[in-house]
Amino acid sequence: MSEIHHSPDANRPMTKELRSIVNIHETAFGPYDMEGPLQEDMSVLLGSYDNRTQRGIYVMRMQPGATTIAHSHTCTEEFLILDGELIESDGRVLKAGDLVTYAPGTHHNSRTETGCLLIGFDWDRPNV
Repeated sequence: MSEIHHSPDANRPMTKELRSIVNIHETAFGPYDMEGPLQEDMSVLLGSYDNRTQRGIYVMRMQPGATTIAHSHTCTEEFLILDGELIESDGRVLKAGDLVTYAPGTHHNSRTETGCLLIGFDWDRPNV
């Protein structure tokens, strides 16, 4: 189990201003354009994701037949398949429950035949 580190304000009481809750089944997703052009068969719900830094968390929905544009990341990219299947550019089929980690600089794209719902995390992994 990993150790929990508390910030100096760790004893601050929880308030609505310190927490954000979004239900992915009740919230409308927006248009997907994270690799540049708008992709009509994909949609995204941005959590902490910042388009300027290309870091943060997002939920992506891909309709059956959707394919991402091949891209590279300057940071670590991770995603967890929540529903459906995703086929990676090397042919590996990912299913619900699969957690994938790509090192910075990895170049890839993904497609789905059945549709896919995933949560993505793009972040700078600390040097350990």
